[in-house]
Amino acid sequence: MNSNFYCVIMAGGTGTRFWPMSKASRPKQFLEIAETGKSFLRSTYERYTGIVPAENILVVTTDRLGCLVREQLPELREENLLLEPYGRDTAPCIAYATYTLLKRNPDATMVVTPADHIILDADAFRADILAAMEYSSGKDVLMTLGIQPVRPDPNYGYIQVSGGRCSTDRHEAVKVKTFTEKPDVELAKVFISSGEFFWNSGIFVWRADSIRSEMERHLPEVTRLFAGWENAIGSPVEDMFIEKAYSDCIKISIDYGVMEKTDKAWLYPARFRWSDVGTWESLYNIVTRKDDNGNVCNSHYVLSRDNVESLIVSENKNKLMAISGLKDFVVIDTDDVLLICPKSDKRVKDIMSGLAMPGYEKFK
Repeated sequence: MNSNFYCVIMAGGTGTRFWPMSKASRPKQFLEIAETGKSFLRSTYERYTGIVPAENILVVTTDRLGCLVREQLPELREENLLLEPYGRDTAPCIAYATYTLLKRNPDATMVVTPADHIILDADAFRADILAAMEYSSGKDVLMTLGIQPVRPDPNYGYIQVSGGRCSTDRHEAVKVKTFTEKPDVELAKVFISSGEFFWNSGIFVWRADSIRSEMERHLPEVTRLFAGWENAIGSPVEDMFIEKAYSDCIKISIDYGVMEKTDKAWLYPARFRWSDVGTWESLYNIVTRKDDNGNVCNSHYVLSRDNVESLIVSENKNKLMAISGLKDFVVIDTDDVLLICPKSDKRVKDIMSGLAMPGYEKFK
């Protein structure tokens, strides 16, 4: 393995769209929802141990979630666990990781990945990540892995590339033309029919010095807060330094802050099957084991009558789930919450808005 290759796993998200199983105290990345027997975080970590040296894997999360990372990744070196005092979205997270790697290895090339994806085709995934890292290590580019869209999904971001119709058959990096964040279904249909768009996987590859220079160019309001990082990071004052930087830091994504502005954005067409499993509806879409009426249920005991294309999930797989007459619904059963509503992400959000009422905060 290349000792200059690193992986940064972003594990500080709240996973609110997977409520009620995902809660503030134990967000989605720490759950085993995808029937793999492992949490999203554990699966992500193991996926990258076959790509970069294990000692080159860093995890960035918030202070309050650090104990969960240590619980699920006991082999992770303590110095490789970067704790943010507050969640400030992906740009500050990536800035912290970038300056940390530059302090350790100025020649670092890094893959930055969310902790909560489902990746199928492990061999293709490894080949694609390594190809993107090899390409980026020798060039001053900011690379995103693009996924060939299979449906007009409004839950994903879309990336248009230069050069006309493109596909994963090309196996080569292409220049990015535009980014579009979560279009409506009709616009997504236009994107797909053009053949010029990929889904934005949220997986990035670049040299540490390349992302540093572009962040300092396009996001000085973030990077100026890290002034003095050369002496602070890796020293006894690091925690105090990071606390002050984050206290004054804006909340902004790397996509909006840098990728949509830089002229160095490239895309590598990925061949592996992928889902960011951002909603219960997207989980339903990727599960292949459905009954004759298109229902998904994880319980060992289920009495299902006249249900169609519904998702039924219980934390207690030995609980009898007796359900009848639902179409396109989700039923999510936890120890303290029962959610029953149409599958659409909007309906779940509408219900969650009620958690702001007095007395309901404990269910977040």
